[in-house]
Amino acid sequence: MKAVVFRDSSTPIEFTDVDLAGPKRGEVRVKIAAAGVCHSDLHVKRGDWDAPAPLVMGHEGSGVVIELGEGVTSLAVGDHVVLSWVPPCGECRYCRSGHEARCQKVATEVGPKGVLFDGTSRLSKDGETLHHYLGVSSFAEEVVVPASGAVKVRDDAPLDAIAVVGCAVATGVGAVVNTAAVEPGATVAVIGCGGVGLNVVQGAKLAGAERIIAIDVLADKTALAVQFGATDRINATRDDAVELLFDLLPDGVDYAFDAIGHTSTTEQAIRMLGLGGAAVVVGLPKTGARASFEPLVLAEADQRILGSNYGSVRPSIDIPALVDRYMDGQLKLDPLIWARRPLAEAAAAFENLESGAALRTLLIP
Repeated sequence: MKAVVFRDSSTPIEFTDVDLAGPKRGEVRVKIAAAGVCHSDLHVKRGDWDAPAPLVMGHEGSGVVIELGEGVTSLAVGDHVVLSWVPPCGECRYCRSGHEARCQKVATEVGPKGVLFDGTSRLSKDGETLHHYLGVSSFAEEVVVPASGAVKVRDDAPLDAIAVVGCAVATGVGAVVNTAAVEPGATVAVIGCGGVGLNVVQGAKLAGAERIIAIDVLADKTALAVQFGATDRINATRDDAVELLFDLLPDGVDYAFDAIGHTSTTEQAIRMLGLGGAAVVVGLPKTGARASFEPLVLAEADQRILGSNYGSVRPSIDIPALVDRYMDGQLKLDPLIWARRPLAEAAAAFENLESGAALRTLLIP
């Protein structure tokens, strides 16, 4: 089959033939319908993060189950699924307590080592082992994933559009609803209006936030944020975004979401808070990045800093519910999709993302 392979940050990605072994016990094979190109993939391509290489790229996608491994009873051939880059093991203390986004086996084995639950890979090229990216590797015609990483959804949802639920939507909406538990009437700032940031905006709208301030350096992205529910816009290229926010809300905000993950934006989010406010770090920085804040101010103002991995979701519950909300008209997915490209054009899709022009590009095998 064809797939997109990353070797190192100094070498162009390859669109090439790779071998995919069949599913083992507890795994399924999925024919990919669409795969979203995310900043997390770009971080790997740039060399911002340590990742086991060579690897088949991609962690956001959707498709149809075409083969079951031994013991799989939760899925059937023909099921429509959204791929989850946290396939809960179901056995660690975090999974057992309902905090599946913290799955210990995913955090210590699947993600860092580029393997599936048994510690091995199903991917190879000319006898060379290729690693899985975040247990998914969706930039391919087919994938083999743990059954818990293939989440069954309704058959009438368009398979290409719902690919973005697996990362951008679950991460953004989940950060609001699950991690921060934003309450009705709250004030919210969202720094960065890309694919994840726009989903933070519409998550805040779903939560009933009274004021939602969209902040970005690109005016077209803050304009799009209004369509997703933002009530106010700040152009971050003019003056200081924190000062502009306090012009709008002199008491600061209840919640500030950093959907970019730069040191500077994390520090801005903390400075935007009012009494009792929470800064939520959703965007992921480079390995080793450090942000600073004044602990005394944080303590005196009863403020919090929260990290949000994958929107604190429970994939088997939250992903189908998000697809239902899209089909019911409560969530917008289609405006997130900037373009659809053949899988062979993955390199061009990365160029569009890095330029800031694209939200989500879908790669179609």
